[in-house]
Amino acid sequence: MFDGHYIVALLILAWTYIPFLMELGFSKWALAFALSSWLLFSRAHSVEGLRGNSKVRGVNLGGWLVIEGWIKPSLFDAIPNGDMLDGTEIRFKSVLSHKYLSAENGGGMGVTVDKDVAFSWETFKLWRVSASEFQFRTSQGYFLTCYGEGCSVSATANSPSEGEIFYIERNNNNQVHIKLISGTYLQITVGNLMTADYPGKPGWDDNAATFEMMIVANDLHGDYQLANGYGHHQAKEVLKKHRNSFITMDDFKFLYRHGINTVRIPVGWWIAFDPDPPAPFIGGCLKALDNAFSWAQAYNIKCIIDLHAAPGSQNGAEHSASRDGTTGWPTSPEYVSKTLDVIDFLASRYARHPALLGIELLNEPSASLVPMEVLVPYYKQGYEIVRKHSSTAYVIICQRIGNADPIELYQANISSHNLVVDLHYYNLFDAYFVNMSTMDNIDFVHKSRGAQLQALNSANGPLVFVGEWVNEWDVTTASQTDYQDFGRAQLEVYNAASFGWSYWTLKNDRKHWDFEWNIRNNYLQLGKISSFFRTSAPILSTKSFLTAFELFGAANPMISPIIAKGTAIPMAEITTVEQITGHGDMS
Repeated sequence: MFDGHYIVALLILAWTYIPFLMELGFSKWALAFALSSWLLFSRAHSVEGLRGNSKVRGVNLGGWLVIEGWIKPSLFDAIPNGDMLDGTEIRFKSVLSHKYLSAENGGGMGVTVDKDVAFSWETFKLWRVSASEFQFRTSQGYFLTCYGEGCSVSATANSPSEGEIFYIERNNNNQVHIKLISGTYLQITVGNLMTADYPGKPGWDDNAATFEMMIVANDLHGDYQLANGYGHHQAKEVLKKHRNSFITMDDFKFLYRHGINTVRIPVGWWIAFDPDPPAPFIGGCLKALDNAFSWAQAYNIKCIIDLHAAPGSQNGAEHSASRDGTTGWPTSPEYVSKTLDVIDFLASRYARHPALLGIELLNEPSASLVPMEVLVPYYKQGYEIVRKHSSTAYVIICQRIGNADPIELYQANISSHNLVVDLHYYNLFDAYFVNMSTMDNIDFVHKSRGAQLQALNSANGPLVFVGEWVNEWDVTTASQTDYQDFGRAQLEVYNAASFGWSYWTLKNDRKHWDFEWNIRNNYLQLGKISSFFRTSAPILSTKSFLTAFELFGAANPMISPIIAKGTAIPMAEITTVEQITGHGDMS
């Protein structure tokens, strides 16, 4: 069942523990029985390939290779006109007539400046061309257009080109002038039309060419907004610095020491085109992901690659790299096909890497916009693509976000072998949770979430994974003890998920979302994790050492120094397998 080197490695661990445990009153016979039981059953009933725990005990690396501005807002600080990024929703009101610019019916005809009250027809989404050049998209997807001096502005273009580019001049009072590439300014004219024929350069008085610009929503701060906001050269520098510093090998060391055995790593579709992805996306993600796999291997942590952003966006959110909040993925066979190509790329590249645990085919498809008729065939094809490269990697399929019941994925008959359904549990983002007390939240987790997990665990189908959850809620007066109780309740329930769980996220400027902050400040208590204690150690053969290395991780401080290949190496200095073997092969 186990080879000799595996047993030697276990005995090393036991040899380290026994003196300490006997001091606590354990008899040598009890310890012998416990060790024997562990030896026989430690690998039984477990997720294949994991260290230590039988299930995934994970943390997400959110905001790293897929940008989410709310996680680290400072990434956007230096963008000129940073409140006018792609997808920003704006309205224009004439300072002369006090009427709003309107694309009636959402477009398809000329625009007018004649509405007293603003709703969706009077709201336009920005497509940013430069810091001062923009295109304006209506609620129905048309673009404002005007070709040449004297033209009337209409909302009739289906796709933007030069005639749909407008310059914006802005003062400190959020008043603007709008002009064509030719330099001609737009104005409100007879009949409440907007025409390109203002004579000369307007001032900032109450004239026909001056408009008040109102920013209605500025919620999108993802990869598209960052790259297009800075421009390629500056965005490349910003993202290079971020990718090199936000997640490092030290983070894997921290996770290892706190019993985390898996990281879920969000990536965007453009990673498959590295180092030169389509504009405006910036290359470099692939190298960072390679680094993460190397660090994970060094600390015996497994990786789940999570396709967080699909071409065209599967949910319209910033974390799916939507340009303006629209969801184009489910209506485009080309986008779906391209996404399958990305899965093929990721599976072929990482299938044989010892740190790979699984590949998640798509994060959070929208329940209202992604029909099962599109999603299920995609999941089935994605599953087969992963299986083409690996017979053992877990294939993870995410529930639709919204009001979809995850049981729909169990009824889809996608597969049964190493298939996992990912659920995302937040006591947030819904009015239902707003007035809940501490105990209300805890009861909801135990009763509602617990019942759902029990039902899905019992279903004849995929394993269950709580792939995102957080120790945050809408209880604004919560104490540290309240947070501890809430976190404990979630862990008690989510530990029952047959595949495991993964916290969102490792680092976040909002401290209660930040896993590291929660652990260091004792707001989240993971439970007692066995520690190793530094002591002297016997001389091991390289093979036995590598077995221990594989089982317990590179930076485990159970023995220091240790002898490998005839040389004393302080364990604290060992960060990669190459330092021991001279190569990365642990076979």
